Amino acid sequence: MTAPAAPSLPASSSAKAGRWQLPPAAAFPLLAVLLFAFFVAGSAPSPLFVVFQQQWGFSPALLTVAFAIYAIALLASLLVAGSLSDHIGRRPVVFTALLLQAGAMLTFLLAEGINGIIAARVVQGIATGMVSGALTAAVVEAAPAAQKRLGAMIGSVSPLAGLAVGALLTGIAVQFALHPVPLVFGVLAAICVLGAVATLFLPESATPRPGALASLVPRISIPAQARAEFLRGVPTMLAVWSFAGLYLSLVPSVLQQIFGIHNGIVNGLAIAAFFGMGAASPTLLRRLPPVRMSALGMALLAVGAGLVAVSLATHSVALFFAGTALAGFGGGSAFSAQVQTLAPLAQPQQRAELFAALYATSYLAFSVPAMLAGRLIAPLGLPATVEGYAGLVLAVAALGAWLRWTSMRRAGAPAAN
Repeated sequence: MTAPAAPSLPASSSAKAGRWQLPPAAAFPLLAVLLFAFFVAGSAPSPLFVVFQQQWGFSPALLTVAFAIYAIALLASLLVAGSLSDHIGRRPVVFTALLLQAGAMLTFLLAEGINGIIAARVVQGIATGMVSGALTAAVVEAAPAAQKRLGAMIGSVSPLAGLAVGALLTGIAVQFALHPVPLVFGVLAAICVLGAVATLFLPESATPRPGALASLVPRISIPAQARAEFLRGVPTMLAVWSFAGLYLSLVPSVLQQIFGIHNGIVNGLAIAAFFGMGAASPTLLRRLPPVRMSALGMALLAVGAGLVAVSLATHSVALFFAGTALAGFGGGSAFSAQVQTLAPLAQPQQRAELFAALYATSYLAFSVPAMLAGRLIAPLGLPATVEGYAGLVLAVAALGAWLRWTSMRRAGAPAAN
């Protein structure tokens, strides 16, 4: 199936005399960078959670709450404002979300306890939730007409790449900077403010239409033509994002308590290995049709999760990083294939709503299992909890791989969906 032609810019965006706009060739990379930056900020606090825990003395359960509250706020924001940009345009939604993200970074900077961290994560989740669908749709729409698959790939890769880079840079700051907290959050706040200013000069790619207030009523809506494919992708979203939640919430604690590693760079590398390989894999596998990429990716994720579980039982750091890289590679390719398959199935005015549903499902998987795992640490212990978590991811990923291979066999050939 070929991607739809690039939508023409609405008259309102080009008819406003006197307002200079970025040319389309510059708008596409800028939007991609903004999407990337949002997720850099999303993982930046993770290597600092252990530092905050040592400084303020809160429990591992509160550590996972501080992580999960971000995803829960993000989900709530998605349900309320996920399709707002289909009605009022991409630009005002992206501008508002960038200012909220800057406010979240400043709240982190001024926090004096776990309550401040939780408050910052709530604001951050709201900002990311309201912009995820809008910014992903804007990237797809701004892509040149002959490169719509590239736009969809960037939309799926940017979150993973951003999460990898954010964790790695923060880990380096923790290890080498005298004051990592103001450095990390001060820089991110400045980037968000500059990004907000830049959005004022972006061309609008969505035609405003009535129904903005009605769109704020929380709901999940998937265009009829995309529903079957969306359902087939649910195991992919569950397996990929629940394992991602494990890495952003508990892996720094795993490295310290199970492997005896107390190093900020290694903490950042563990998270970056998972998300970085996930970001690289769609490019390396780009010649594969999306359905085959998804099947292969889910199989690799299952194997990687199994290796991680074994590494915890054997205390093998090398095996842990090998499993992490393999799981990240498989998860990233599977999720990218899902986005590439779904993107052409929605009309332009439905695209933000579809991506909102995609991210809502993903972030339920991102937050709820990690928070439940935090509650199980006290009765079961950290090693048993994380081993069981990895085992469940293995099972769901294996199911997803089997479903994809079965659908390919029924179709008779691994054609692009």
